[in-house]
Amino acid sequence: MQLLAAPETWVAVGFVLFLGVLVYFGVPKLIAKALDDRAVRIKAELDDARKLKEEATALLAEYQRKRSAAEAEAQSIIAGAQEEAVRMAAEAKAKIEEFVARRTKMAEAKIAQAEAQAAADVRAAAAEAAVAAAEKILTADAKGALAGELISKGIEDVRKKLN
Repeated sequence: MQLLAAPETWVAVGFVLFLGVLVYFGVPKLIAKALDDRAVRIKAELDDARKLKEEATALLAEYQRKRSAAEAEAQSIIAGAQEEAVRMAAEAKAKIEEFVARRTKMAEAKIAQAEAQAAADVRAAAAEAAVAAAEKILTADAKGALAGELISKGIEDVRKKLN
């Protein structure tokens, strides 16, 4: 009887009755179901997180491929531009050389023409001087109508030969 008088005994009996009521109303099944539902929800969230991580990894890889492709394209554009610049420089150099050669030929032609004109002018002046000298000599030596005729014929011959 002393056992019934002890408060610890009544606490133990109350606790066992409380557990019995919980079992009677199915609380352990509810708790187990709530824990199972929570485990399923956590597992689903982990699966979603894993899928999102895989998608992010795939997206990152795709962007890295695109970046690499863009860098390669940029390098090819730069190389093409450099080749184009070299080609344009070569064309410009060739055009300049052609222009200089053409101008040189024109200058040489003008010089040759000027030389020919100068030679013709010198020949003409020499012819005039020769005609004048021949006229003087012939007028001093020859007299009369024969002299005039000889002078005219000689002057014409000298002009024809020197021009």
